[in-house]
Amino acid sequence: MPRPLWSGAISFGLVTIPVKLMSATEDRSVRFHQVHTEDLGRVRVRKYCEAEDREVSAAEIGKGFEISKDTLVAVTDEELEQMPLPTAKAIEIVAFLPAASIDPVRLSGDSYFLQYDGPVAAKPYALIARALARNTKVAVAKLAWHGRERLVLLRVRDGALVAHVLKWDDEVRDPSELAPKETKVTDSEIDEALLLVDSMTTDDISGYQDEYRKALEAVLEAKAEGRQPTEEAEEPGGQVVDLMAALQESVRKAQASRGEDAGDAEVHEMPTAKKETAGKAAGKAPAKKTAKKTAAAKKPTRRQRGA
Repeated sequence: MPRPLWSGAISFGLVTIPVKLMSATEDRSVRFHQVHTEDLGRVRVRKYCEAEDREVSAAEIGKGFEISKDTLVAVTDEELEQMPLPTAKAIEIVAFLPAASIDPVRLSGDSYFLQYDGPVAAKPYALIARALARNTKVAVAKLAWHGRERLVLLRVRDGALVAHVLKWDDEVRDPSELAPKETKVTDSEIDEALLLVDSMTTDDISGYQDEYRKALEAVLEAKAEGRQPTEEAEEPGGQVVDLMAALQESVRKAQASRGEDAGDAEVHEMPTAKKETAGKAAGKAPAKKTAKKTAAAKKPTRRQRGA
């Protein structure tokens, strides 16, 4: 487990639970260095002081806020820590609400585990964790950390409290202008899309892997061994012309991958303009045949003529 990033307490009504904030995820991305392409020399970013025109060390670097052009005020870490803010050393729970009511777009992607800090914190920690685990609600709390106050969602995973950082209301943009306007979609297409959703529904995504990282690592391994990376043939692709046909084929593939029978799941393709024209032309022929059969039925037989 990584080292604690923050220590404080959960404030739950009159209950205080000492905790430590631990990173819940790790970045497995492949990192590159910037190099000079001529000789692969490392390119580094050096920090210079504009006033003295010299490179400065990390110990000499502080925080400054620009209040107007060419006017800065210095702010120390001690001043930030001494701000009269209740959430500076506490995760203050402000509300509980249904988990389904949280818009996923508000999740920032930063997640942290909360570890109880000391034997005294064990019982109240377990109390709130088990209370959350017994219903569908999550806790919403406020936390001042890294120079700003944050809104966090608290939930339970395997008995441990997890904190997910949330975006504030004014940090979420309005997407209404992005939705397509006056786009016609038929009920049959919606039904087929829902069938595709059902055929791809799962309750476990643990089997998915980062294929890009695996391919990139294979390229780097080949380069390190002095050989050319293996080039894989591209899968044939093309422009999707018939939306319904594409949906039906997707359903068949999804069900086949699960070993299901897709025969009963087929929705008939909506006719295109060309097929409708052909259908009208074909519809005239049966009408003529019906007329002939009717006429033939009215024509008297030999026995009738003999009578």
